[in-house]
Parts: sequence; structure tokens; C-alpha cells
Amino acid sequence: MDETTKNELLLKNRRIIDMVTGRAKRDFPEDIALIGLTGSFATGDFHEKSDLDLIIVNDTPRGWDISLCFILGDVGYDIYCTPWETRIEDESRLNSPMVSCLVELNILYCAKPEHMERFNAYRRRALDELAKPIGSACIERAKNDIDRAKREYANAMIAGSEDLGAVRGAAGSSLYHIVNAVVSLNNTYIKRGAKRYLEELLGYEHIPVDFEKKYYDIIDAKTAEELRSASLALLKNADALYHEMREKFAEKPVPTFENLRGTYEELWCNCRNKVIRSVGANDRNYAFHAALGAQDYLDEMTESVGTPKFDLMRSFDPNDLGAFKETFLRAMDAYLNEYEKVGRRVEKFNTFEELYERYMGP
Repeated sequence: MDETTKNELLLKNRRIIDMVTGRAKRDFPEDIALIGLTGSFATGDFHEKSDLDLIIVNDTPRGWDISLCFILGDVGYDIYCTPWETRIEDESRLNSPMVSCLVELNILYCAKPEHMERFNAYRRRALDELAKPIGSACIERAKNDIDRAKREYANAMIAGSEDLGAVRGAAGSSLYHIVNAVVSLNNTYIKRGAKRYLEELLGYEHIPVDFEKKYYDIIDAKTAEELRSASLALLKNADALYHEMREKFAEKPVPTFENLRGTYEELWCNCRNKVIRSVGANDRNYAFHAALGAQDYLDEMTESVGTPKFDLMRSFDPNDLGAFKETFLRAMDAYLNEYEKVGRRVEKFNTFEELYERYMGP
């Protein structure tokens, strides 16, 4: 881009900014909290067809009326609003891929000092999170995006092979969520636009094995099967990185007297009799769902309180339900052992009177 074109573009943007801020002051003094500049014109990485990225934080619903999508010359512009409670809140908790719009926003207009104080509080929250070492919080954020990527991969598998657009769209969405997961695993944020995604990601310390090749395999795939295969390969490597980092960096829960409270009794309540009755009736449908419920509960306890991992579903055999029942009962005994380790007593009563006295107290 030559200097004349660049200066003309900057002048045009300056006029648009003045127009928007002028309208905010004139028509929405109580509705628009602040306006800031982000995107390529904030980073300097723009070209002659770049649009103008303004973040307009509206303080009331009426502020939405400042919005306008338009085309000027042959460049499109989207003047839109961002409420505090949605995007700004998400960005402050690093739950949005657009964190740069908060932490690096160049403020152009602010209606009141208290709005700037509020904005800076959100910004500080994000910066405080980013300053922390890699740990449980960013690993959990990555898990959310890995799970989203898995759902999109499932969509790619479900779509018919003849519907290439649907398969490519789902594979692309899976790729997008994997990008966000990798960002979270490194406890950072994307500082530039989509054209710089890969460039930024390859500079991170923690990225999936063979990441650049797997990334481009999705982009270059020509058939539905190639898309599915490439998407699965990248997803597997991203998931492996997540589990590796979770094991290394995430704080692991430990069973304690307090966090185990009621969990064995709940396992008994929700699962034990269902397993015993379904197996006794040789009802493989009922037994299968009882097994699923028990497995889900035990997995939840492993995640939340740190009890050992129990693999009930591995032992499920519709032709030998008795073996599954024995596996389940051994798991219950092992879970009870966790109670004994921390000195917790099972809340079990032989009579209603005993229960009443325990529950109602003296």
C-alpha cells in the first residue's frame, strides 16, 4: 500500500470515528458508555480493504439504536453494540476468543468516569487471569472447546458424504474450537485476526503434535472422507495435548472428610438397587442403563472429589450380567474404603427412630 492510499484510508476512518462518537454524544449520552478501536487498524496490520473495528459498549437497550451496517465505497462496515453483561463479561473471564478486544482496546470515547472504572475493572480481571501460570482454570477452558470440537466432528460424521458443504463446515468449526483450546492451554489470547491465527499458534510453547500439517490437511481436504479423516487426526492430537497438560498442570482433587459427605449414600440410593434388580431380572436393557448411570456418577466423583477411576462399562456383558453386578459391588466396596480412609461414617439406620433422632437432633 502506498503512502497516499494509506493516508486516505486513515482519514476516512477518522471521519467515521468522529461521526459515531459525535452521534453518541448528541443522541445517546446516557446510553453509550464507551467506544474503542480494535482489530487491524489498532494493530497496524491493515490493507486497503480493511474495515473499521469499533467496540461500542451500550449501557442501556436504547443504545442499540446507534448500530448501523453499511457499505462505503466497496468496503463494508458494521457499527454494532456490545453490552457489558455478555461479551465484556465473557472476555474478562477469558471465556471468549476475542479477549484482545478487552485488554488491548484503544478507548476513543467514554461518557462518564464510572464507565471507565468499570471497563478497567473488567480489563484487570482478564489481565490477572492471563498473568497466572498454566493451571486448572485454563485447562478447564480448553476442555470446553475440545468438547465443542468433538461435537462438530460428530456433525461431520453424521452429514451425508454427498453434502460436502456441511461436512466441510463442521470440520472447519471443529478446527476453530481446537484453535481456541490451544489458546487456552497456553493461557493467552489471539492478538491478531484470522489471517494470523496459525502464525501466532505456532509460536506457542504447547501445541498439538504435527499441528501445522494437521491444520492444513483440513483446509486442503477435497472430499468428505478426507475432511473427516483430517478432522479426526487433529482432534486426537489436540485431545492428547489436553490430557497431557491436565495431568501435568491441573490441580487434582483429593478425597476429604468434607467433600465425600453423602457421596457413598448417593451411590447406594441412585445405583445399587437398580443394578441388583435389573441383573436379578436378567433385564439387559434396564441393566445397561443402570450401568451407564453408575458409571456417570463414579466418573463425576473422580472429577470432582478425586476418588479412584472405576471402569464399569468395560465389564458389562449382556450375556453375563452377574459378572457386571460383581464388578459394581466391588466398586462400591472400594468407594466405601475412601470413606474409611478419611474417617467418615456411612449414614445408615436400622429404624426410623434412629433416623429421626439423627436428623432432628436433640
